[in-house]
This record gives sequence, C-alpha cells and structure tokens, in this order.
Amino acid sequence: MHIITMLLLLSVLILVHEFGHFIVARMLGIKVEKFGFGLPFGPTLYETKWGETKICIHSFLLGGYVSFPDDDPDSDIPKDSPERIANRKVWERFLVISAGVTANAIIAYLIVLMVAGFSGSVPANKYALSIEELQEGKTSAARIIGMQSKDEIISANGKQIDSLYKFVGTAKRSGKFNDYITYERHENIINQIRALNPELSKDGIIPKGTVIKLPEVTPEEPVDVPEDIFSSYKQYKPQGKYLNEQEKQLRAEIQGKSQYITEENATIAQIAAASGDTVHPINIIVKRNGELVNLPPAFPDEQGILGIKLKVNEVKVIVTSSSDAVIKSWDYLQRNAVYMVRGLWMIITGQIPLNDLHGIVAVTKIGSDIIENKGIWDGLLLTALISIDLAIVNLLPIPALDGGHLLFLFIEKLQGKPVKEEVQESFAKYGFIFLIGLMLLIIFNDIFALLTDKL
Repeated sequence: MHIITMLLLLSVLILVHEFGHFIVARMLGIKVEKFGFGLPFGPTLYETKWGETKICIHSFLLGGYVSFPDDDPDSDIPKDSPERIANRKVWERFLVISAGVTANAIIAYLIVLMVAGFSGSVPANKYALSIEELQEGKTSAARIIGMQSKDEIISANGKQIDSLYKFVGTAKRSGKFNDYITYERHENIINQIRALNPELSKDGIIPKGTVIKLPEVTPEEPVDVPEDIFSSYKQYKPQGKYLNEQEKQLRAEIQGKSQYITEENATIAQIAAASGDTVHPINIIVKRNGELVNLPPAFPDEQGILGIKLKVNEVKVIVTSSSDAVIKSWDYLQRNAVYMVRGLWMIITGQIPLNDLHGIVAVTKIGSDIIENKGIWDGLLLTALISIDLAIVNLLPIPALDGGHLLFLFIEKLQGKPVKEEVQESFAKYGFIFLIGLMLLIIFNDIFALLTDKL
C-alpha cells in the first residue's frame, strides 16, 4: 500500500513539472499539441482531449512530456504561426522551458511548508546519537572506557557529533594500524631509536642480525572528524609518512617487543615508521543523566569498531508561527539543495561511483519504508526533496532535459541566430541514447540493491 502511495506522490511531481511547461506556454499563446504522462513507448493506456491539447497516458510511466506543433512534421499549424514555440522570442521560450523546473521548486516548497504547518516542525539535518547497547564481553573498547547504555554522544575529538557518519567515520579513521604516521611523529621516533641505540651508524643503515632497542609504544594523534557524508567518497589521506610493504611487515614483526633482531637489512627510518604506526585515540564526551562526562580515550580495533550499537534520532526544528514556518521551510530546502548540487558535482567528476546511482525503483522502496516506519509527513518531505532534485537534474545541459534546450537558447542569444537544426538533431540523438543507457544502469543498480538487501 505504501509503495502505491509513494508512486502516486512521484507521479504528481512529474505532472507538476509538465504542467509548468503547459500553463506558461498557454499563457503566452503557444499551442500545446500533447500532454503526455510517461514516455511514448509501447501502447497508450488512455487518451482524451483538453481543449486543443491531447492528453495521453503511456504504458512506460517513467517520465512525461509536452509536445508542441514544432515537434510534429505533419502539423497543420502554419510554419510562421506565433502558436509555434520556435517563432517566439528567446525570453518567451526561456520562460516555457524553465517553467517545469520552477514548478518543481514551488511544489517542493509548498510541501515542506505544509508539513511544517501541520506537524509543527521541520528536520534540522542533524541527528542525536546514543548508545542502545554494548557488545558482549569485557574486551571491547566501549566497555574498557566505561561507556554505558543510553549515553548520548555529544562530541568526538573536540568536534560536535550531529550525524551517524561523523561518529562512524571518526572510528574508522582511527582504526589500529592505518598505514601512516605524521612526519613529526616519524622524526621523533627516529630520534628515540638513535638515543636508545647510540652504536648505530650515522647513515641510518642497520645490518641484518642487529639487536635494536625499541621505544615505548604510544598512541598516535587523534584524527580529524569528517565534515559530512560526502567525505566517505573522498579517500582519507592525511599528510604524513605512509608505510611501504617492507615497513608493514616490520610492524607485524616488532609488535609487543621491547627489542628486535633485524631479519634483513633495514634503516632507522623504516623501524621508526613500523613502530610509530599504532592506534589513534578517540576522545569522547557523552551526556549521562543530564551531565557531561569526559570518557577516557577509546581505541578502536583494526576495522575501526568500538563495540557499540547506536540509536539514531533525527533532530527537529520546532515551528512556532506562520512566519517561522515560511523561513524554516526555506532554510530546510536551501540546505538540502546545496547537498544535492555537491553530490551531483561529485557524480559528474567521478568522485561518486556509478554503482551508487539509484532511481525510481530505489526511491519508491525507500519512500514506502519511510512512510511505513515514520509516517506520511516524512514521506512528504522526501517527496519535496525529490522534486528539488528533479529541478536540479533537469537543468543539466543534456538533450531531452530542459537544460539541453536552455543551452541552445543561450548559444542563440550569444550568436544572434538559432543553432543549426542538424546540430540540434545530432545532439538530441546521441544525448537520448546516453539518457537511455543511464536509465538502464540506474534500474540495474536499483534491482541489484533490492536483491542483495542493500535497500
């Protein structure tokens, strides 16, 4: 049932987008031949007339369109008629083409405003994390530092924790043996090894079979807390000395030893790198029974696991008046639009892999789960975000999208004449092939994610 609800909500977004094109075209006196819900592949499920416009519902429901006389070579509208969009001024065509994006933005804001008004709050894009339960046994890092069930995590390494990713990302970055140490630490350990072993040659070369006194094992510096979820797509590569394969092998050989007999020729720098790559502490502050508690440093294992199960609660911003709802609804959409633009840029630049792209199948599944578990208000908020996402994606300069048409309008304005028709047709042809290929990839990702329980 919730899947049907989500599909209906997505269908409304498509209709709103196309209605934006339709209503502005009609207001300007431009004829609209067809208003199509779905793409014109396969049989037409339903067809009727609304004034001079034919309304069609197609069996392939993924999309929609409006069709002008210019799109039909057999149209009986004269070539020079002002009812053809091609005969209108650039600014008029701009208004028609951009109207779909504008309609999606407007409906998104109205949905959020409605949710804010009726529910009395909007999400703050922040989350409160607390300890639901601790791992069994006494050896987990969480139990060692005295974490307790129901502790609320306030900060880690001096930074506020307001999302699951920030805390989990910090733990993973702090994992034992992460193959690097800072340059300063490396230099300090080199000096310690020289002080403990004054007989070593000044050139730093240690012959095979040499007995080396090792410095006391100490933790490394706390790592930086990741800013947001986009950090997960950027390789975490802090500045420092990265261990090579020989140094990693040395690290395994010297663990738990106060001295080491070299099994092959080595250097002081290599021994220092191997003995310096240890563990990173996480300095955690929790709220317990209303009071802030500074816990002892926690040291995750090699996978960055502390041994806790987290409970995540979304933080809401309370709406106190109509004007407050107007402002906070705008802030909510603005914040998420920025996230979407950043994410889109990372997709375009290859920072986010293609197998992480998902579409209508995944959105429908996630949306139905949200409605079932959290209620219709959260489902409507997701619908608003999808509407904004549709607006942003449609502005991309790709044929068959509004951005592709706007690109040609921009070029026409610059050169004072329309782009050659054959160029537009060629651009549209290959762009359409690209879009179909992308759509198939996204559907494959969605189905694969469903089959492997990743959604």
